[in-house]
Amino acid sequence: MAADLGELLVPYMPTIRVPRTGDRVFKSECAFSYDSPESEGGLYVCMNTFLGFGREHVERHYRKTGQSVYIHLKRHIKEKPTGAAGGAIPRRRNGKVFLDLELNCDFNGDEYVCEDEAKLVIFPDHFEIPLPNIEELPALVTIACDAVLNAASAYKKQEPDSWEEEIQVSKHARSLRQQDNGVRIPPSGWKCQKCEMKENLWLNLSDGAVLCGKWFFDGAGGNGHALDHFKDTNFPLAVKLDNITPDIADIYSFDEEEAVLDPQISEHLQHFGIDMIQMQWDGTENGHHNTNNMRPRVSEWEVIQESGMKLKAVYGSGFTGIKNLGNSCYLGTTMQVLFSIPEFQRAYVGNLQRIYDYSPLDPSTDFSTQMAKLGHGLLSGMYSKPPMKSELIEQVTKEEYKVLDWHQPKGISPKMFKALVSNGHPEFSSNRQQDAHKFFLHLINLVERNSVGLENPNDAFRYLVEERVQCCQTQKVRYTQKVDYLMQLPAAIEAASNREELIVYEAKRNEAEENMRAPPEPVRARIPFTACLQAFMEPENVPDFWSSELQAKSTGVKTSRFASFPEYLVVQIKKFTFGVDWVPKKVDLSIDIPDFLDLSRLRGTGLQAGEQELPDLTPPIVLPEDTRDNSMNSSDSPEIDESAAMQLAEMGFPLEACRKAVYYTGNMGPEMAFNWIIAHMEEPDFAEPLALPNFMEPGPSVASPGLAATPLDNQPPEESIAILTSMGFPRRHTVQALKATNNNLERALDWIFTHTEREEEEETSDALSDMADTTEPNDNAFSNANTHSNSTLPPDQDASGPRIKDGPGRYELFAFISHMGASTMSGHYVCHIKKEGRWVIFNDHKVCLSERPPKDLGYIYFYRRLSCS
Repeated sequence: MAADLGELLVPYMPTIRVPRTGDRVFKSECAFSYDSPESEGGLYVCMNTFLGFGREHVERHYRKTGQSVYIHLKRHIKEKPTGAAGGAIPRRRNGKVFLDLELNCDFNGDEYVCEDEAKLVIFPDHFEIPLPNIEELPALVTIACDAVLNAASAYKKQEPDSWEEEIQVSKHARSLRQQDNGVRIPPSGWKCQKCEMKENLWLNLSDGAVLCGKWFFDGAGGNGHALDHFKDTNFPLAVKLDNITPDIADIYSFDEEEAVLDPQISEHLQHFGIDMIQMQWDGTENGHHNTNNMRPRVSEWEVIQESGMKLKAVYGSGFTGIKNLGNSCYLGTTMQVLFSIPEFQRAYVGNLQRIYDYSPLDPSTDFSTQMAKLGHGLLSGMYSKPPMKSELIEQVTKEEYKVLDWHQPKGISPKMFKALVSNGHPEFSSNRQQDAHKFFLHLINLVERNSVGLENPNDAFRYLVEERVQCCQTQKVRYTQKVDYLMQLPAAIEAASNREELIVYEAKRNEAEENMRAPPEPVRARIPFTACLQAFMEPENVPDFWSSELQAKSTGVKTSRFASFPEYLVVQIKKFTFGVDWVPKKVDLSIDIPDFLDLSRLRGTGLQAGEQELPDLTPPIVLPEDTRDNSMNSSDSPEIDESAAMQLAEMGFPLEACRKAVYYTGNMGPEMAFNWIIAHMEEPDFAEPLALPNFMEPGPSVASPGLAATPLDNQPPEESIAILTSMGFPRRHTVQALKATNNNLERALDWIFTHTEREEEEETSDALSDMADTTEPNDNAFSNANTHSNSTLPPDQDASGPRIKDGPGRYELFAFISHMGASTMSGHYVCHIKKEGRWVIFNDHKVCLSERPPKDLGYIYFYRRLSCS
């Protein structure tokens, strides 16, 4: 028999590989579906590529690659016999447990055991060889099989780069001795015990001393008294006071001189009256409970998650949950909403077979494949099946719910998708909580990059913003348009209907802080939605405005309106502000969000009768006084608000990236520059110094009457060209715009919109001229997307502008994402989606009918356009 198996495998020996360092072995998830070893058909792992495939997709991989040898992995989960001893799940049973294979099902290890089965399968005849089979298989095959079965998870190999190896468990965590000195930490009003400093305060976990830090950890200033205290006492661990959340806490070890993890941090904080789990500050003194400022957050958690209500679970197509991979709910809620939109369903799930058939050899790295896989997992209903009637009867009989925990699919686990979309991103590749708003824009960017020449579902979100800037001194105006995907709505706190109540609360809170007493019961601001809309419409000052009429800096005001209305309008409430340590903190507020929204009055009108336009001139380029002796530093010559750059650098961003952000946003302040950083931090030259061409003339030339002249015929950076072309603009227009605006992306975008007619005339002239003299490809004429009302440019048309779907500005609310917690860096997200006339709550893998959707506490709202009546 051994000889027979050896001869059988001879033709396939060149294709069988032993995993090397760096190879990822996908043993827990199919590349095209969410099948796993626990699925009915198990998982097939290719012995050449080490990709995993479910039963439905392994044949496709065989036909496409010719790879014939796979390991078939099957995990059986069984209930322990009555009377069996409880205990942890055994790591091995009959010597056949796949090491480092995570469980995709949740079950009680005291009640159930897992048995793993492995077979070598040869296609196309499905010849099976049970494993292990050391005696009969060739040595190379045995080594390869053993290496695959014992390989670490493909995702475990990525996690250390993002988080696990960055912060390790402190050697002092488990043996930390805490003094019984009766210290209880109040919820606010903290001061350094030595210098009265109120910022960057650290709580020593040994004796409860509250002392200031220094620049050694998070960039915040201080006098170093926490470190001095360690030198005097040798108490090693401290936690940053204002960053404690139910999920994480920033812990520093003075002895190990690095940030560390403390698995017992909850217990260590409880010693000083801080309940990390519920984020309630005990404040117990003489047996009496004091009120605390963390309770509204607990209440917020209960209201948004609809705790205490008997919510009915729903199953089937469109009701599949997404498992939380560890602070990944920002991703899960965003994808749930996106795949409730027909354009995303059609682009990915509707084209599923075409996408799968044309996927690359490694589908785990293909964005379209993983989007289609995620969409199919959510919409197919395969991973959201109701319990069998017999199991329900068994539940009632046993009065327990353990059996269903593993018999029924509990949502999908998008590990492969998260690994792909977060690859290389400094925030989303970590295991920390992130901002759902930033992730939405990040995903929109990925869709744009991967939809060139294909159906682009982003067309449903894309719209044009009309910006009107007026020079206050000359009263002349300039109208420009820019592309956007999301409307940011200010939270008009000053217009709160309970403003007097808020003023009284603030006075009591300040008094409590001064007297080191527990603060009063917090008051949530109640804000009318109309007030937020009015705040959006108000003019805003433009810092460092350069007037082309005066040829100098002046005072300017800007108003924004819709040049077009999108098919789907995304509205973000600006709930988060930056604290003194630049950590985003949430304002506790409630807004009466309407179910129906009419924004018709916000449509832009363009240049009005009686208005005079500002001349179309670009600001002069500031050059060094001595360009001959200073030629190497000429790229540093543009005027940059260094104080704004330093503010951003203190947040942890590279200084050169901050300087570029301030420059490219026209010195409009740290908030605008921060948004630029978030949008460009994935670029390869993100942290490189600002490099501008060494122009020969400081001012604009008028040699070419139709265009803002380019001082020097330099080729703009390819990454800048790629950013503009990803928005739908032709390459030729982006190159000309960048040349005309000194490679300034924001000004280049304005230039494109303000040179529409000139571009059309020039391209018509070019088409009639001798093609041999043309150095740039001749694209179709630029057409203003705003003129295509109620229409969409066909995907096969070479659109010379961004594709939009303009129409009436009347909308209906169909989804919203809510955040619970003190800041975007912590807490939890859930989403509510209106399906078949009923609101449904998606809370990780749990999907239920909503009884009381908390629309007033949402963070991001999604509206769909109402059909014309």
